[in-house]
Amino acid sequence: MPALFVLLWSTGFIGARLGLPHAEPMTFLGLRMVLAAALLFAVALLTRAPWPRGARALCHVAVAGLLVHGVYLGGVFWAIDRGQGAGVTAIIVSVQPLLTAALAGATLGERVSLRQWLGLLAGFAGVALVISGRLQAGDATPATVASALLALLGITLGTLYQKRFCPVTDLRTGGTVQFAVTGVALLVLAGATESMHIQWTGEFLFALAWLVLVLSVGAIGLLFALIRRGAAYRVASLFYLAPPFTVIFAYLLFDERLGVSALTGLAVVVAGVALVNIRPRDAMR
Repeated sequence: MPALFVLLWSTGFIGARLGLPHAEPMTFLGLRMVLAAALLFAVALLTRAPWPRGARALCHVAVAGLLVHGVYLGGVFWAIDRGQGAGVTAIIVSVQPLLTAALAGATLGERVSLRQWLGLLAGFAGVALVISGRLQAGDATPATVASALLALLGITLGTLYQKRFCPVTDLRTGGTVQFAVTGVALLVLAGATESMHIQWTGEFLFALAWLVLVLSVGAIGLLFALIRRGAAYRVASLFYLAPPFTVIFAYLLFDERLGVSALTGLAVVVAGVALVNIRPRDAMR
């Protein structure tokens, strides 16, 4: 499950790159959320999934969704749409495991060992190696960096909030609520700030279908399942693997060359994630 999550999550930046030339970011995301909500709603009805009980539970689910889907994805898509490289955006967001580990103790009572802290730091160092060349290109501005930092805050708080207040929410009905609330919020924002014009090209339709089916339903469902089963900081450490794999996909799809630093950084990232996730008794087996 973690390996599949990393592979699917890594394609998110590629989907954004394919779709954003044909639609503005909040319009694109709002449409994506509404379609994902409709799909999950149908699945929930067909499978008779249980819905969150009471207004309080619904509010908790909605807040987690707004943070993970609205603030995080909105910040990432806006930064990329304004010309910031996917690599630069990825490295800023990849600080999330450090923030999650730092906050998990106070909010969730989770203990992070020194070995795991070292793994988290190694993961960040590896991501920096992978994307160092893109940082030197100077394709970031204060506004796009601020947008990526907002996205970082959204995914960090959303992960912790989901773990704390929605640990047993059904993924089908919970996802329906989260996507629907976020979709409405993003479309209202798009109506106030964008033209909402969409170029319905084959490339855009493919990107939209991929992001709805593979990312919004597949990867997000896996993320919340992982959050439910494991410690928040361990789940967050998997995000370190997304930027290196994003670079690999970019090479395969767009012929973006990988240098020695990228390959070295990928190895460091894998080692860092192993330090965070592998327990000492597992290593001796």
